[in-house]
Amino acid sequence: MALNEHTRQQIDRELGGNDVVLFMKGTPVFPMCGFSAASVQILSHLGVRFKGINVLEAPEIREGIKAYSDWPTIPQLYVKGEFVGGCDIMKEMYVSGELQSHLAEMGIETDPV
Repeated sequence: MALNEHTRQQIDRELGGNDVVLFMKGTPVFPMCGFSAASVQILSHLGVRFKGINVLEAPEIREGIKAYSDWPTIPQLYVKGEFVGGCDIMKEMYVSGELQSHLAEMGIETDPV
């Protein structure tokens, strides 16, 4: 699906208005898939404040974010407007410490549990 201008602007607004955004299935309180749940768990464990965008409520965002990032799967993590990756990449970065370093470099506060 091609990314239309309206959807691009919606995504740009969310990314511009929030330092950390997770496009996910469900919400941070009630994730609707295992990958979204794992991504929320990583961010929550690090104490990162983030905005979850439920793509199941907006089919245009669900398809549009894939075109926006040129990444085929959801969830997708963005930090300061920059695409970081999906669940597997988040897990690898978390285990290696790279995610924590990246967040620090981007000026994102963490408060690990």
